[in-house]
Amino acid sequence: MNIVLAFYGTRGDVEPGIALGRELVRRGHRVRIAVPPDLVAFAESVGLDAVAYGPDNQAWLESTRDFWARFFRNVWRLGELRELLRQAREPGTRAWADMGSLLAELTDGADLLVSGMSYQELALNVAEFRAMPMATLLWFPIRVNGHLLPQVPAPVVRAAMTAYEWVVGRGVKTSEDTQRRTLGLPATTRSAPARIAARGGLEIQAYDAVCFPGLAAEWAQWNTATPPRRPFVGTLTLDLPTDDDDDVTSWIEAGTPPIFFGFGSIPVQSPTETIAMIAAASARLDRRALVGAGWSDFDATSVPEHVKVVGAVNFSTVFPACCAVVHHGGAGTTAASLRAGVPTLILWMADVQMVWGAAVKRLEVGTARRFSSTTEKSLVADLRTILDPGYRVRAREVASQITPSALSRAQAADRIEEYLRVQR
Repeated sequence: MNIVLAFYGTRGDVEPGIALGRELVRRGHRVRIAVPPDLVAFAESVGLDAVAYGPDNQAWLESTRDFWARFFRNVWRLGELRELLRQAREPGTRAWADMGSLLAELTDGADLLVSGMSYQELALNVAEFRAMPMATLLWFPIRVNGHLLPQVPAPVVRAAMTAYEWVVGRGVKTSEDTQRRTLGLPATTRSAPARIAARGGLEIQAYDAVCFPGLAAEWAQWNTATPPRRPFVGTLTLDLPTDDDDDVTSWIEAGTPPIFFGFGSIPVQSPTETIAMIAAASARLDRRALVGAGWSDFDATSVPEHVKVVGAVNFSTVFPACCAVVHHGGAGTTAASLRAGVPTLILWMADVQMVWGAAVKRLEVGTARRFSSTTEKSLVADLRTILDPGYRVRAREVASQITPSALSRAQAADRIEEYLRVQR
């Protein structure tokens, strides 16, 4: 089969698509994937035919970080928040037309279009233009449901998610309307999720249902069809080795199990202050600290002896060797910490990360806090909480319920192939 994948966002947003693409290539399918320019080399490194899609991530990441950092502190300052949100969205809005043209070209003669969550509206319009089936790969429960957040009544959650869906639709309406006119499609007032459902689209839930108790039962109606429309397959990751693996393994084995700290693709605002806070907190707990820099620049930061900073690590091998994991709450990193059976502290920076922080707390394998409100004192207190032996026991129990990464990739590809057979 000829399959086109379109995934935009940070590495955490794009890696599930790359993992699926590689598995589909392994099975003999022809695959082309569209990813941000700064992730083309990553996709090509695992053998995929990749093309640049949209602006570099750096064009909007810092604006997004600043928006969410200020949102909870200054929610009443609507003018400032609106401007920060505009700055975060502007690069993508400006690139919408070019992205749409590229995807229309890539899908000429294709059998299936697979999209991530970002720009699913753009991809859906192309799928309608081509009269071709489309699948979406979703790494948290973005479709309206009553189980996204614990301790919030289900009707309230559904109402809030419905409102959020409307806001997102309004935010991209001008770009979407222009694209539809260019493609010769009629105007529409229905949301992208509603249109995807009406077309019988496959909506792969690339995470484990255990993280959101009650969700599988609520969506059972979607999964009685053949093939199921919203199957849960577990989180798709690649578990790739890195250049620093041997050095990191030697450092871990030379002392007591460390606490891992990682911040993903959103750069921290002050690397010096962040390292100082980590160093002081870990010293007070008599622990070593392993810091995965991600896209943050710690090169000019002084690092004490009990702290080691590395660029990237293989989570699947490093996390099980740590006594706790502290990270930003990306879906892939959260899944890695759950699979490792290690207590987790999520210091979230954005809305989706907050959802995973709530999930970790609900599972009783860790806790969560907003990164911008974290201090040395709160970090020490949170680490003392999750280092309690009870959290380690519970983390190991939950790990047995998390789908292994290889099985997640296989199940996602199975659902794609099954869906294609029925469509044909």
